[in-house]
Amino acid sequence: MSDYAINVSSLCRNFGDLQAIKGLDLQVEKGQIYGFLGPNGSGKTTAIRLLTGLLKPSSGEVQILGCTLPQDAEKLRLRIGYMTQKFSLYDDLTVTENLNFLANIYGITGQVKKTRINELLVTYQLEDKKNQLAGSMSGGQKQRLALAGATIHKPELLFLDEPTSAVDPENRRQFWEKLFDLCEQGTSILVSTHYMDEAERCHKLAILEEGIKRADGSPEQLMQQMGAHVVEIVSIDLRSLKHQLLQLPAVLTAAQLGARLRVLVKINIDDPIALLAQQTGISLDSFFLVRPSLEDVFVTCTGEGRQ
Repeated sequence: MSDYAINVSSLCRNFGDLQAIKGLDLQVEKGQIYGFLGPNGSGKTTAIRLLTGLLKPSSGEVQILGCTLPQDAEKLRLRIGYMTQKFSLYDDLTVTENLNFLANIYGITGQVKKTRINELLVTYQLEDKKNQLAGSMSGGQKQRLALAGATIHKPELLFLDEPTSAVDPENRRQFWEKLFDLCEQGTSILVSTHYMDEAERCHKLAILEEGIKRADGSPEQLMQQMGAHVVEIVSIDLRSLKHQLLQLPAVLTAAQLGARLRVLVKINIDDPIALLAQQTGISLDSFFLVRPSLEDVFVTCTGEGRQ
């Protein structure tokens, strides 16, 4: 048996002349939460649809839970769960009616169905909403209902496409606690997001841009391996200073964070603080070499920051 829930090699998907996914290699270990981090249009949703069998690849090999896609898509239906970005349950059905409908689709009947629905109502704090129409629920409540529906058949592998894009920070935090509970129970999870704090919660993640995997590893590994120094500057007139520093070939990016300017300097510069101090005329005690963040990693391997 493979240790990978997902094993993908050279995956490509074209829509006419548009290459949405370009040579994606991906290995997701069982029992982990793996993240796709990237902006809108980076290929996250297309990749998930390929991995769930909803789209056929233009080329490449896809192994999901030991099954080959697209040939074995029907075999996988009962073993995977999929929560789409847009709420996809029925607004004009109650919470319980939606869960009943999904249970029937997955062949769950009788006392087993009743017990499972009651379990989910408790797990996702929906007991007092069970007779409420789904369309009248808040964003956070709809999110919990969608997750309950996606896991009603206890899938081995769960796909979540930007599941927290329409909810507040508190609901996002609670949602991730539920994901770790599922992971602890043995469910493998692939989740796409454009939130840096969520990406840092993943065991491992891939950074996608224009259908290309730019980086892959644990958040800590990616931060340690980042090809740049991170320097923060405390000074006045930061907008002018930022413009000045961006003219330097050694500077990758600069961004203002409150009263500080965060500057990414190419890794081949031995003493980035000395360089910046010399170029700006600002005293050395205004510069601080700081720990990289996942946002810094993202900036260095995408867009203009990519070397």
